[in-house]
Amino acid sequence: MTHDVKEIFAGTTGGAPPAPAALAAKVRTLAPSMTRSMQRVAEAVAGDPAGCAALTVTGLAELTGTSEATVVRTARVLGYPGYRDLRLALAGLAAQQQSGRAPAVTADIAVDDPIADVVAKLAYDEQQTLADTAAALDTVQLGAAVTALAAARRVDVYGVGASGLVAQDLTQKLLRIGLIAHAHSDPHLAVTNAVQLRAKDVAIAITHSGSTGDVIEPLRVAFERGATTVAVTGRPDGPVTQYADHILTTSTARESELRPAAMSSRTSQLLVVDCLFVGVAQRTYETAAPALSASYEALAHRHRNTPR
Repeated sequence: MTHDVKEIFAGTTGGAPPAPAALAAKVRTLAPSMTRSMQRVAEAVAGDPAGCAALTVTGLAELTGTSEATVVRTARVLGYPGYRDLRLALAGLAAQQQSGRAPAVTADIAVDDPIADVVAKLAYDEQQTLADTAAALDTVQLGAAVTALAAARRVDVYGVGASGLVAQDLTQKLLRIGLIAHAHSDPHLAVTNAVQLRAKDVAIAITHSGSTGDVIEPLRVAFERGATTVAVTGRPDGPVTQYADHILTTSTARESELRPAAMSSRTSQLLVVDCLFVGVAQRTYETAAPALSASYEALAHRHRNTPR
């Protein structure tokens, strides 16, 4: 199966335009996959929502050095039926920004920053990443993934590097509520395990770039074997989505010399897998609750103070 950006952000939500608060998050997430002319439009509306809300489609095209058709296409990629709907969202976003919120901490971390400034900047970036991910997360897709996981015979999760740590985190949580789950960071083991998957099994690929071959390959095998497949990715147009039944999009803060993309992508990925876990625990509460209690009891003695 194939997906394009428009289908992912418009079709999966039944055509409902995103709320104003989600606009800036979608611009940050989708801009890397847009054409340069569309990027200029997206960056303009995110940078000056009040000013752009006052412009006609012709005015915005002239401001960004593009065409009216490009402006309309950009609005649709962002999830709006047309430019009129985008203008309404821009007006709403401008109103929110003028409501007296504290100014954002936007500067990158410098080599000579005091540690207090490092803490403040990292905290702000983490908060923004989580807010952006929550705003852009398609709850229809999330719900479908939860449904598949709750009924799964077996769950395989693929991830390498920082994404591999997130894969391990998810499988440990699922194991504690009674699901059979395995995390795979070795590409050979991932593929050989994926070959064994069938219908009613679930395979999850975690890749910020959406183009990690060691993750895409086992997901492709699982997809071809009939398993339900899920992609957790920062690039909803990336190659991994070709083999995903459900796509869960993550966001990241700006990358800088002292803050690589893996740091903020891990934060947003952890939010998504926590949402998956809680959703599954809710759906399977009658079996999940006793399993979780049993796992706590089995480990309780390790947390007690014992004489040496």
